[in-house]
Amino acid sequence: MESIFRPSSVAIIGASATPNKVGYILVRNMLKSGYQGKIYPINPQGGQILGLKTYTSVKDILDTVDLAVVAIPAKLIPPVVEECGEKGVKSMIIISAGFKETGKEGAELELQVAAIAKKHGIRIQGPNCLGAINTLA
Repeated sequence: MESIFRPSSVAIIGASATPNKVGYILVRNMLKSGYQGKIYPINPQGGQILGLKTYTSVKDILDTVDLAVVAIPAKLIPPVVEECGEKGVKSMIIISAGFKETGKEGAELELQVAAIAKKHGIRIQGPNCLGAINTLA
C-alpha cells in the first residue's frame, strides 16, 4: 500500500495540456499539493505539461515508477496495464469509467484489466474511482 499512499514517483497516464481536462487537473493538483516525488505526465503527443517533460509511454521513463494514475478511455486501458507491468509499476489508480457499471462488455473489460494486473503483481484501485488521499501526509 506504500506505493499508493506514499509513492516516490507517479506517472499520470492521460495527462493533458488542456485546462479543465481531468489529465490536466491531475498534474496540476500533484504540483500544487507539494508532492515531493517525481511526476511523469504521459501523453502520446509528448511535449510539456505545466513545465514537466511529457513522455509518450510509461516505458519511456528511465526511472522506476511506483504509481500510475490513469485517466484515459476504458478500451485503451488493458494495453496500458500491460505496459505498466512490463515497466514494473507497483500500483495503479484507474479513474476512468466504462467498466462493469456499463454492462456486460464493460464487465469483461474489467476482468481483462484485473487479469493483466494479477499477472504482473500490480495493485489496482478502481476503476471508476476518484483516487486516493493520504490524510497523514
